[in-house]
Amino acid sequence: MTDAHDEVNCREVLTEVYLYLDLECSEDRRTVIKQHLDECSPCLREYGIETEVKALVARCCGRETAPAELVARLRAKLSELVVEVEVSREPG
Repeated sequence: MTDAHDEVNCREVLTEVYLYLDLECSEDRRTVIKQHLDECSPCLREYGIETEVKALVARCCGRETAPAELVARLRAKLSELVVEVEVSREPG
């Protein structure tokens, strides 16, 4: 695994992990994300956390679905958090 793989692909995968979990991306993109998760342990750990959060929400909310606006706001906020974590991991 190269540094470029880590920096670029990890950011993309973590940004799209909810689309992957919700089956809201193309089959080709799902294959790319799954392959990355299988090969990248930091992203796999992050994915594991995301899966647990999703399972907890499902247990608490049952079959209720969140309004589209709320889903969009949460995804945007989670993307910001991913960027903040990546910036704090940079050396220096």
